[in-house]
Amino acid sequence: MTIKIDYKKCCWRDGKCSSCSCGGKCVGCVEACPIGALTRKKKLEVDTEKCINCGACVIACKHGALSLE
Repeated sequence: MTIKIDYKKCCWRDGKCSSCSCGGKCVGCVEACPIGALTRKKKLEVDTEKCINCGACVIACKHGALSLE
């Protein structure tokens, strides 16, 4: 299984949160990952070499942008 990111639903765009005024201090998928496989850059990225497919990020995503496939 791998993490799939639906960028149409993802709130992180162009290096910032597009859905609220958190100022980049999100507490969501990246923070839920127990091994640091997700990073916020210009867009949300997953390091497939690190990812253990635990699904913590999927559960934490308030926008339904992440899924396990």
